[in-house]
Amino acid sequence: MYKVDLPVDESEQRAVERRRAAEAERKSRIFNSRSRVIGVDLRALHKQQDDKWERLEMEKQRDMAHDLLRLSLDETALQQKKEEDDLRRELAQDMIQFRAIHQRAEDSRDADINYDRQVAPDAGISVSGSALGPASMQVFLGEGINENEKMRAEMEMTERNLRAQKEEREKQEREKKNRELLTDRELVEKDLRAVQLNALEEECKRVARIELSHYNQDQAEERMERERQERLRREGEDLAELRYTVTSDLLTERPEAASTEGPRVLTDRWKGMTPQQISDIRRKRDEQCLEKERLREMERQRDLAWDYHLTEQARQQEREETRDKELQRERRAQLDKYNQQLAREQQAHQHYLDRQLYTNRPKVQYFTQFNTSSR
Repeated sequence: MYKVDLPVDESEQRAVERRRAAEAERKSRIFNSRSRVIGVDLRALHKQQDDKWERLEMEKQRDMAHDLLRLSLDETALQQKKEEDDLRRELAQDMIQFRAIHQRAEDSRDADINYDRQVAPDAGISVSGSALGPASMQVFLGEGINENEKMRAEMEMTERNLRAQKEEREKQEREKKNRELLTDRELVEKDLRAVQLNALEEECKRVARIELSHYNQDQAEERMERERQERLRREGEDLAELRYTVTSDLLTERPEAASTEGPRVLTDRWKGMTPQQISDIRRKRDEQCLEKERLREMERQRDLAWDYHLTEQARQQEREETRDKELQRERRAQLDKYNQQLAREQQAHQHYLDRQLYTNRPKVQYFTQFNTSSR
């Protein structure tokens, strides 16, 4: 027979590879504790997210605070640098002015070489020029050309600078004097206004004191009038009371004045009890003493009966407690015997399990055969 090369069907192989890839993806999803959905603590995740947002917000607020602090420090540094530059500029101007006034070039020790005295270089030489060498020369060819014009121009420039500085200083002094005058004028105006306000305040206080004194005087007069009226009223009442007391039944001592229609009497007019009333009071007192003694005897008998009842009840309770203790002791002994019997049976059962039933212990290979597939 002839050998024919038939095309290989790869669909089954692709299906197998696809199932293997799906199985591997499923294993990675199931056995990966970080990516599987089962067991995820949503509350903890939300709390972590909230903590992260809060931390980011705090960092943002801190960065904004640092930016504001940097801006304020930069402004302070710029202001300080500006002040230092102004001070350095003023010091430089003062130095230039000092040098122009006190350190002029024509006042130096070498001024005779560069300025006016160079026109007579031989004035200090006592010997003839033929006897001197090249090293003794003080003026050379081409030196000192237009020196006077240069000096005059420098002096004019220095004079202009000095005049400008003087004018600037005078202007500053005038401005300072004007500011001081304005300040003094403002202070004077403030002082005048303060004096006027103080005068107005004193006037108001004086008027208020006068009004207050008038008011107090009126109040005093009204109070004196009320006191006079009150004194007259009290005097009239005292006279009326004195007249009533003199003409009342209290001083006349009439026995009928204390009697009334009922059992009550008028205490302010009562002159004493009659013998019949005194004997009735004593009889009532004796009856009350006998009744109180009878009630006291009944109370004592009731207390004795109650004490006897309490004593009997305590004895009965003590007997019941003793009986309960005996029953508990017997029940505890029975329970101890039953527990011992259960312990012996459990030990025998455990001995049977360890020595006879569970003799084939599982090894590591037994546990490794599980969780090898996602199915």
